[in-house]
Amino acid sequence: MVTRLNPYLNFRSSTREAMTFYQSVFGGTLDISTFAEFNVSDDPDEKDNVMHSQLTTDSGLVLMAADVPKKMPFAEGSSISVSLSGDDEDELTGYWNKLIDGGTVIEPLSKAPWGDSFGMATDRFGINWLVNIAGSAQS
Repeated sequence: MVTRLNPYLNFRSSTREAMTFYQSVFGGTLDISTFAEFNVSDDPDEKDNVMHSQLTTDSGLVLMAADVPKKMPFAEGSSISVSLSGDDEDELTGYWNKLIDGGTVIEPLSKAPWGDSFGMATDRFGINWLVNIAGSAQS
């Protein structure tokens, strides 16, 4: 089996909304399990919260997320960014345009000094995204 490194995002109670949004951006299959299904919380208000979710796309992208129970500490935002990179300009630009809807562009997607196109944004759920589209090889 291949070892994979997958982003795993945490939210307080908006995982279902966030992952549905990411499915609209990337496509793919979204699987969601709730707190109630796994008896994770005694709080009836949390029964529909997401214990685990996984979005898997046809191209092999995997994004996971969960809601943090009220009994656990949670700090909104994070010290990481999710990076999308490759050479398919149309695909990556499409992801960029969807991710910034309702979010904040930090660095517009444009030609970078290293020859690639690069952009930074925070989506509507507070997740930081980096998009890098490889430029044509120089000889």
